[in-house]
Amino acid sequence: MKKQSVFILLAAIMVSASVTLFAFKSTGPSPVATFKYKQFSTVESIIAGGLGRSRIITTDEAGTMVEKEIENFYSMVGINFGNIANNDRVIVDKINEYTQQGWELYSVTTGVQSPAGGDKSSSQGIFLTRYLFRKPA
Repeated sequence: MKKQSVFILLAAIMVSASVTLFAFKSTGPSPVATFKYKQFSTVESIIAGGLGRSRIITTDEAGTMVEKEIENFYSMVGINFGNIANNDRVIVDKINEYTQQGWELYSVTTGVQSPAGGDKSSSQGIFLTRYLFRKPA
């Protein structure tokens, strides 16, 4: 009787394992997802006196560059936190616009450019940020 119970238990385990393996059997390699990508860049100037040019740069479907003006980090009296807050709002609006069109914010890359050598106290330069979006092709 014990041998018969052990045999039935082993048979049940083998059947269960076979069904489980069959259920998860791969039918081949999974398809590789393909995506379309879209990007915009922000260039925010830190030139004193508000003399810089800050922009959001995009490329439309025809390949034409489109610029939207944003505020410089500095005004005539120094750093302008109101300008930074305004830029944040405009950038988030652009991100929301793309996500409402079905784009996923995939990557954000930042960089800074400032003069090398020379006058180390210079307050000139730019912050560059690239926002890369994707959606299934």
